[in-house]
Amino acid sequence: MNRKLFALLVMTAMVLAACRGAAATPVATEPTEGTTIGLSLSTLNNPFFVTLRDGAQAAADAAGVELIVVDAQDDPAREATIIEDLIQRGVDALLVNPTDADAIVPSIERANAAGIPVFTIDRAASGGEIASHIASDNVAGGRMAAEFLCTALGDQGKVVELEGIAGTSAARDRGQGFNEYMSSECTGVEIVARQTANFNRAEGLTVFENLLEAQPVIGGVFAHNDEMILGAIEAAKAANRAGEIVFVGFDAVDDAVAAVEAGDLAATVAQQPSEMGRLGIETAVKHLNGQSVETYIPVALSLVTP
Repeated sequence: MNRKLFALLVMTAMVLAACRGAAATPVATEPTEGTTIGLSLSTLNNPFFVTLRDGAQAAADAAGVELIVVDAQDDPAREATIIEDLIQRGVDALLVNPTDADAIVPSIERANAAGIPVFTIDRAASGGEIASHIASDNVAGGRMAAEFLCTALGDQGKVVELEGIAGTSAARDRGQGFNEYMSSECTGVEIVARQTANFNRAEGLTVFENLLEAQPVIGGVFAHNDEMILGAIEAAKAANRAGEIVFVGFDAVDDAVAAVEAGDLAATVAQQPSEMGRLGIETAVKHLNGQSVETYIPVALSLVTP
């Protein structure tokens, strides 16, 4: 055989073999990048949500997923903007801690339209498709606080309620549980004032300063979170009236637990923000892996007292 012809035949065979090998190689169908989960928090200026974030981050690290945390700074408009950014970035799942239960609905619906599963955490949303809600029973927590305060006051006296941000499910539900119990089971107690301090310690101090001036007698205070009650305690101390008032908070953040130990705070309803964060991530990962998840995942409450 002619050497040139032999070389040509060999080269042709090699090319055909290479083509057959290339055709036999399967095309990758799985995404090359890892799973990314977005977490929108109402504020990172509150130790409760910092702890929630840390719990979520630890769970994300353990699961090998990327977590993007954004801070709404208690601003519904800002939360809408940052969630839109997370949607545009193509996160695989979205955990949302709404600043406002109604205002968050259009953002959730946009995530739904983009095929991104949404999970609410600590606070609920008024609408949109939610894969799962991870939270404490805030109504039960409000009742727990009311029962403690009623007993501490002997079912008599005057009480002030410091309310959280209007429109949040936490403020609505904690207030509901507290007031239902007081009206039905603690009829000797009069709630002389209800005023919002927006879950903020500085506002809790200012608001309660004004209430101390307006109310010469206050037997007890319930605040929808610990930040507000700690501000109220500061105001009462400055007015030399702390000793006459029973203070009850909600969340059991570190400063509040220390205040209980010091005898300044009578009780606080303990949530488990780190556990919420962990469960939020684990639930989202399960859902993304095709496993069924509960539509509501409760996180246990307890009462912290001396």
